[in-house]
Amino acid sequence: MHPQETMVAGSGAVGSGPQAPVEGPRSAHASSEPAMDAATFAKISADIMATMNTVIDGKEEAVRLALTVLLAGGHLLLEDVPGVGKTLLAKSLARAVDCSVNRIQFTPDLLPSDITGVSVFNQSAQTFVFRPGAIFANIVIGDEINRASAKTQSALLESMAEHQVTVDGTTYLLQQPFMVVATQNPIEMEGTYPLPEAQRDRFMARISLGYPDEAAELAMLESHQSVNPLDSIDAVASAAQVRSMVQTVAAVHVSPAVRAYTVALGQATRNSPALRLGASPRALLQLLRAAKAAAALEGRGFVLPDDIRMLAEPVLAHRLLVERSAASQGATPSGIVEDLLAKVAVPGMPNGRSR
Repeated sequence: MHPQETMVAGSGAVGSGPQAPVEGPRSAHASSEPAMDAATFAKISADIMATMNTVIDGKEEAVRLALTVLLAGGHLLLEDVPGVGKTLLAKSLARAVDCSVNRIQFTPDLLPSDITGVSVFNQSAQTFVFRPGAIFANIVIGDEINRASAKTQSALLESMAEHQVTVDGTTYLLQQPFMVVATQNPIEMEGTYPLPEAQRDRFMARISLGYPDEAAELAMLESHQSVNPLDSIDAVASAAQVRSMVQTVAAVHVSPAVRAYTVALGQATRNSPALRLGASPRALLQLLRAAKAAAALEGRGFVLPDDIRMLAEPVLAHRLLVERSAASQGATPSGIVEDLLAKVAVPGMPNGRSR
């Protein structure tokens, strides 16, 4: 069964989500699903990745990272040139999980209320009725997020950070799991509004897909000509199963040495002369959560320093701002993260040396 999907474009009418928003204390909204056993976790995660890989040719690493972010309870930013499959990756993840999906086409005339919802006066009842916006879904696909104004982009801040929306003084809790998958084009500047630092910091990880290799591109030309590859996807996991998998990830053990290593990386970004903005405390929390999800996907109940190192670039780089002098010499956030990984001592290595 395919998940329900609605779409918002411009400032048009918003389709109502599959469920009404829930008011109440957060404790009443917390997931009650038990943690999943290791064998079931491994099977479902492998099924999700296999399903997505039937659509996304030659991008197994990006597919795995997208699932990592979902299981870590984060949000994903897909940033790359046009036509490399950013929206296709987002849709394939949404189709692989049987849950509610809304797609928002970000345009300059999109309003904040199109995202969060609006209170409408019901004349017969003489009261205001809340109509939920497109953010009320398990997976929200934000296409070309940087085409909307900063005012509209800011409508996502509360929902992404706190999994709730406040309209007219009333707070509405969002469905769980909740994930925003946004795409943007980094090279086309006309008609775009760059994401502010606070917005970028809400995204757990950023992926740049890049062009497929020759074999993958040939396979794509053969398989994507006559049919829409998304039509062949059937959901292989339910929302309840994903919630249970998130609970499993939360229970993964993190040793004091790995926590200290994570903090050392964060401190290194803040002390780097090549950066004018280093990693925030939120960035380090999300790096650790992503590492726990990566460990669970590997079948481990504990995090290794290698998990932190593997995820440092996609989790940290998009949050960093390079000093102008360093940027003029060709320094990039990704390159600086790689340099810092080579300098910061790794727990368990002889004499504390880095790799």
